[in-house]
Amino acid sequence: MTTPRVKTTKAFYRTGSTTWFASRHDQRFSYGLHIPSVHETADTPLPLMVIQHGTGRTASQYRDAMAEFSERHGCVVLTPMFPAGIEDPEDLHNFKFIEYRGIRYDEQLLAIVAEAGERFHIDTERFLLQGFSGGGQFAHRFLYLHPDRLCGVSIGAPGRVTLIDSDREWWLGTKGFEQRFGTPLRLQDIRKVPVHMVVGAEDTETWEINNPGDSNWMDGADAVGHTRVERISALRDNYTELGIDVTLDIVPGVGHRGMGVLDAVRRFAERVLPRVV
Repeated sequence: MTTPRVKTTKAFYRTGSTTWFASRHDQRFSYGLHIPSVHETADTPLPLMVIQHGTGRTASQYRDAMAEFSERHGCVVLTPMFPAGIEDPEDLHNFKFIEYRGIRYDEQLLAIVAEAGERFHIDTERFLLQGFSGGGQFAHRFLYLHPDRLCGVSIGAPGRVTLIDSDREWWLGTKGFEQRFGTPLRLQDIRKVPVHMVVGAEDTETWEINNPGDSNWMDGADAVGHTRVERISALRDNYTELGIDVTLDIVPGVGHRGMGVLDAVRRFAERVLPRVV
C-alpha cells in the first residue's frame, strides 16, 4: 500500500496548476505545469506532455486548457515560457528557428524538462511535444534534432515550414543542418516518432506569414503555399514521401486558433501517451 505524500505550503503550489518556476539553466526562461492528483501516490514516473507556446506566449492558457486531460490520463503537462525580446528588444520570433544569437532553444527546453524531472515524479526520457503556430514551427524543428527524446509530436498550423530537403537552405530546408547544429539529421530515428499535424480549415489569412523583409522571412517561404493549410499539407507530403508516419487533421470551421484544434491534439495524445489512471 502506497502512502500519500504529506501536503505542505510548498507542495500546495506544486500540485494541480503550479506556480511558475524560473529555469535554473537560464533564468530568463520559465515554465509552469499541471501536476495531476495521481502524482501524490504514483509508484512509477508519470508520462509528460510539453506544450510549446506561439508568438502570443499563451503558455498558461494552454496549460489550463489541458488540465482536465492531465487529471483524466494521469500525465503531467509542462508549458515552457520563452519571452519575446531576448537579446533584441524588438524580436518576437527568437525560439521558432531553434537557434538565435547563440541561444539554443532546444537545449533550453531539454534543461527545463530535466529540472521538472528533478522536482516531480515524471518520466522525462521521452515525452510528447505539441505546439501551435510559432509553437508548431518549433516542434517540427525540434523533431529533427531530438527524435530520440519524443514519443510523439503534434505540429499545429506552422506559418513557416522546414522541409526535410538537403537542397534547400535552412530554415526552408535542411541543407547544412549538421554544420549548423553539430549533429546529423537522423531520418531513421525520425521515422520512429508518431507525427500528428493539425490546422483549421479556415486558417487562410496570409498577412502574418507572407511578410518579406521581416526577421522571420526567407525568400522562397511561399514556394510551398501561401496559407497555413497549404504549407502544412506540403510538410505532410514531404514527410510521407520520406516514409514518416504522419496524420493530418484539418478541423472544419476553425481559423488560426490553437484552442480550436485541441480536441484533435487530445485524441493524438491519448494514442501515444501511456495511460496511468
